Amino acid sequence: MRRRDLVSHGSDLGFVPAPQVRWLDPPELARTALKVVLASVFTAYGDRREVQAALPGGLVEPAHRPDGDLWLDFVADLGDGFDATYTVATLLAQPELKVAGADGPLALPRGHVLVLGGDEVYPAASARGYEHRTTGPYGAALPAPPPGAVLDATTEPTLLAIPGNHDWYDGLTAWLRVFTRGASVGAWRTVQRRSYFAVRLAPGWWLLGLDSQLDEYIDEPQLDYFRTHVTAHLRPGDAVVVCAAEPAWSKAGRDPDAFNQLHFFEREVVRYRQVPGRPGREDTGARVRLWLSGDQHHYCRYASRAPGSASPVDAAGPADPRAVQAVTCGLGGAYLGDTDRLVDHLVLPPPASRMRSKDSPGTPFDRVGPTYPPQDQSRRLRRRIANPLSPYWAGRRNLGLLATAGVVQLLVVGCLAGLLGVLRGGSPTLLRGLSGDVAAAALGAAAWVLGLLLVHVALAATMPGGRLARLVPATTGVGLQLVAALVVLVAAVAVPWPAWSPALTATLVVPFVVVLGALLGTQAFALLLLSRRTGVVAGWQMSGQAVTDRKGFLRLCLRTDGRLVVYPLVVDTVCRRWDVEARDGGARPVPADGLPAVRLLEEPVVVAQEGYAS
Repeated sequence: MRRRDLVSHGSDLGFVPAPQVRWLDPPELARTALKVVLASVFTAYGDRREVQAALPGGLVEPAHRPDGDLWLDFVADLGDGFDATYTVATLLAQPELKVAGADGPLALPRGHVLVLGGDEVYPAASARGYEHRTTGPYGAALPAPPPGAVLDATTEPTLLAIPGNHDWYDGLTAWLRVFTRGASVGAWRTVQRRSYFAVRLAPGWWLLGLDSQLDEYIDEPQLDYFRTHVTAHLRPGDAVVVCAAEPAWSKAGRDPDAFNQLHFFEREVVRYRQVPGRPGREDTGARVRLWLSGDQHHYCRYASRAPGSASPVDAAGPADPRAVQAVTCGLGGAYLGDTDRLVDHLVLPPPASRMRSKDSPGTPFDRVGPTYPPQDQSRRLRRRIANPLSPYWAGRRNLGLLATAGVVQLLVVGCLAGLLGVLRGGSPTLLRGLSGDVAAAALGAAAWVLGLLLVHVALAATMPGGRLARLVPATTGVGLQLVAALVVLVAAVAVPWPAWSPALTATLVVPFVVVLGALLGTQAFALLLLSRRTGVVAGWQMSGQAVTDRKGFLRLCLRTDGRLVVYPLVVDTVCRRWDVEARDGGARPVPADGLPAVRLLEEPVVVAQEGYAS
């Protein structure tokens, strides 16, 4: 059965399988925009991170520690459509995954610790949203062990999480209830008490999770927590893994201040500490060896260059275990992102950064290994938003946008026709405007379009960097909609409506304008999206497609020899057909056609405990 068929089993499942979020549906856009505004306002006056200082602190201890190698899973940007989210959750829940490797099949056991790297629910946080999109699917994928079962790191893995921007849209209220009260999500056991955490994974290895609260500064209680429980205990040669809500390193190629927050944290918490009674600061000898993040819904990896090396890291060669790795993997269930706009080389921190205390010169990083989706495919995927024959066309993936475009075009065409009617000396009505010839209709509408295009050209040419230049996408959008309205008007005039029955004409012309206007208006909006190279509107090229397939996560192994191995895993096609399996008076979905194929995106990336000699 399909997802929509599972909805009728919601009472047995304990949750309602949700569809993929349609980001370009106007009601969805409006609701999300409102929550973004409210979150920005209220979090400025009531920072939940400050309140958490009263909650229990200390290092987070996994529910159970295994003997031997420690396995961890990292997944981010989950809690969207059921098919994608539950496919990933089911794969994470398997006792063992078999994937093909260069030297033969690999058997990768389930993580003893599962780290959720931000944006645990879409489109915005709420108690019901987490229940239906996150905790319900994950609890069903790995059900709680039966009473009396022997509990260990294999049967009861630990669940850790950091919040992303979508988790903050309700002020973090629902997120704190789900992840900081010691409850279990199926067999996964939550153990943290705050929206950030620190775990000593093994001697010499630390795992830190940050809460950056909508890109704000790291709050003082959070810094005190890390300084007290981590910085004071770091030893020379210690390696630190940092989980952040956003991949600030990849954004630093275009925004030199994007990495400031993480660089400040690295310096103030990991690399240096203040010793009471001593002047200045001392070097802890510890270093960040791996940066992890989601937020961007793709996979990419940057590696640091060896000190003094002027040549970039070989993108096709094996990873140097001494390099610092910065990995983005936001493939947990949300829409697919693009990769063709990633920069190939960057310096962290960038020389143009306004941060007062920063490393100078910074460390060069190079993008290495494959991206997912591949960059050449990414360009083709983006163009599907404006292809009416594609199932990912904006109108097919966002029916609300299609309906809204039809209403808007009806109003615009009515205004154009009414204006033509006035100019011709008649009443300003749609039918009166349509009574003229095609040339008159085209001339009047073209005057409107020409005026908007002139405004657009003036803004783009004279003020490319000013505030008014931000209006260029809006003027382009209005101009394209007027072009679409012109075509609809000309088509409406050209149709031989029955002159003997004005009432019948009035009955037929409105649906004609709405349907044709919906198609052309949506196409005009899709062309606007493709015209943008950067910014929020450009991001809608992929989010508007709500791509369900192409998902993945990271599986990491901390070996007893002190090396950390990262396995990037992807699934090209998620499950869409499900059966319902009865168990313990309830039910859970299971893939009807078996588990989807999982593959290793690139050869395992080895991270040594100590990096290049400084």
